[in-house]
Amino acid sequence: MKNIKFPTAQTILLIIAALVTLLTWLIPAGKYDTLVYNTDSNNFTQASSEKSINLPATQETLNALSIKIPLEKFTGGDIYKAINIPNTYKKLEARPQGIFEFIKSPVKGIIESAEIIFLVLIIGGLIGIINSTGAFDAGISWLTDKLKGYEFILIILVTLLISIGGTTFGLAEETMAFFPILIPVFLAAKYDALVGVACIFIGSSIGTMCSTVNPFSTMIASDAAGISWTTGLIGRIIMLSACLLISIGYILRYAKRVKNDPTKSIIYDQKDEIMALFGKAETESVQFTTRLRISLFVFAACFIIMIAGVSMYGWYLQEMSATFLVGAILIGIVSKIKESTFVDTFVKGAGDLLGVALIIGIARGITVIMDDGMISDTMLYYASDVTNGMNKGVFASAMTGIYAVLSFFIPSSSGMAVLTMPIMSPLADGVGVGREIVVNAYQYGMGLFYLINPTGLILASLAIVKVGYDKWLKFIMPLFITLVVFTLLVMTLSVYL
Repeated sequence: MKNIKFPTAQTILLIIAALVTLLTWLIPAGKYDTLVYNTDSNNFTQASSEKSINLPATQETLNALSIKIPLEKFTGGDIYKAINIPNTYKKLEARPQGIFEFIKSPVKGIIESAEIIFLVLIIGGLIGIINSTGAFDAGISWLTDKLKGYEFILIILVTLLISIGGTTFGLAEETMAFFPILIPVFLAAKYDALVGVACIFIGSSIGTMCSTVNPFSTMIASDAAGISWTTGLIGRIIMLSACLLISIGYILRYAKRVKNDPTKSIIYDQKDEIMALFGKAETESVQFTTRLRISLFVFAACFIIMIAGVSMYGWYLQEMSATFLVGAILIGIVSKIKESTFVDTFVKGAGDLLGVALIIGIARGITVIMDDGMISDTMLYYASDVTNGMNKGVFASAMTGIYAVLSFFIPSSSGMAVLTMPIMSPLADGVGVGREIVVNAYQYGMGLFYLINPTGLILASLAIVKVGYDKWLKFIMPLFITLVVFTLLVMTLSVYL
């Protein structure tokens, strides 16, 4: 049995894709009508499986469709995607996906994920360039020396700062850039790679789970539920603080154990492999010259500019990719790297993350199968039926669990919000609780399952450091169970306060 290895991330995703393909034969196809606002013509378009009709953009139109959302949320651009219309679900002719569709799904997924895949590849190229200059090794040596005896501060700072990004502007995909950069720092501090992965991934997960002003989840979900995003804000801030304390305490406990005895590391058997991958930065002493300092400054500036662009100017993947590409070129110029050497180094760095890019594409392919098989709306329809007749305490917890399950099929937070909120939020009225309870359930349910969701970013994140999904599950499960119990308790009590 010891010779049997846990499958790679790519294989896990292909197995899931095969199972989802089978589900399209078992779950009835169905669809809700959708409504989208057209800015050019200032009207609504209601689309069904049979036809599309234009409707006047008025509050009366929304009321007639049982959509309890103020008109200005559409005209002001807060809701710019098509939303599902309540009470319009129809069963359709089955569209089971076959072997050919299963085989094509990774290709379709890669095409649909092209922007994030290019971001990952360009980040790989940038990292290859900065590593070739020696600037990163010099910076790690300097930072390790400054933190000597206080390495635990690194865990607190990284987790806290990334969670702030998560709760404010939805820092998630962007964290892919941080793994190759920060893992060597954690290794130099005598921790294992799992500590670095945990700080980055859990920080992002808790931040987005307890989003406060995140326009891609809190705001769009609240708008789609017909309430102000400030409703329930204090509770989410308290939840964010509590979950961060639990998570940071858990990571610190594990990190201390590994630091005191490296054999206690869950990935101890991979120590040599990981050290070879990221370099033995802690044993090197590199002269931190002015040229290296400038290169490192340009490198850091790329991330600062990226964060500012995303949070303040609405940048997304194309702008982020361009920022990292320009950063790589500037570092090449500062470091006087020959043009041919620059291209070879950049391509090799991008190639190092090609496996990660493919994982992202294959994961997206699973969603493609569900969309083509038209089973996502069916799952939503039956999920909304589950809560009928529940008391409000059970309702809050059940809704959290429902959103956790749905996030496997709809991993996009903004997609989940616009598709489900018009259907789910009115259910709160029927059991006598505020609609912010459904918004919280959406955030907490998605956020909790995100920690282990194979159709999310965890497999791509683990692939960067060559850590298996089984080892991540072994590490995260005690924290995951603790957070689930805590969250369900909070959700149940919140409806009575």
